[in-house]
Amino acid sequence: METAIRELEILQPGPLGTIQDLGRPGYAHLGVSASGAADRNALALANRLVGNADTAAGLELTLGGLVARFSADPDTVAPALVAITGAGCSIVIDGRPAGGMCAPFPVPAGAALGLGTPPKGLRTYLAVRGGITVPPVLGSRSTDTLSGLGRPLLAAGRRVPIGAEHTALPRVDIAPAA
Repeated sequence: METAIRELEILQPGPLGTIQDLGRPGYAHLGVSASGAADRNALALANRLVGNADTAAGLELTLGGLVARFSADPDTVAPALVAITGAGCSIVIDGRPAGGMCAPFPVPAGAALGLGTPPKGLRTYLAVRGGITVPPVLGSRSTDTLSGLGRPLLAAGRRVPIGAEHTALPRVDIAPAA
């Protein structure tokens, strides 16, 4: 049985890259904002496309520019299943056009995934099957840049852990036309 890719190495973070989930509501009385993804629907869609729970953490990229390598031995690790939603951008794997917006696609172990700058819109979301598995703070994995809660901004050389794939992707049976 193949082992899941366990981390994503950030080669170039782009202008502003963070780890986000649906946020940490319920702490306003302590002065903590909900934070979370700016476009929760886009993050939830990306997660659904790769078979994660809507609440799984992914990457939020403001103005694109991310280049990240799925670190692993390509002879022993299965490709990562990713989906990209939100502001549309170009997508390359090892410098070659690949994948598409709002559709899952594989990225081989050891390959570098690059996202261009969106021609319109601000935030692009990247979900990876298994989710981003940094430790939660007050019940959320989101980076809150104002309070300093959660992980720091993405930076070159930083490694982001990816969770294991626990379940099979959902199966959709389509009945033949009558």
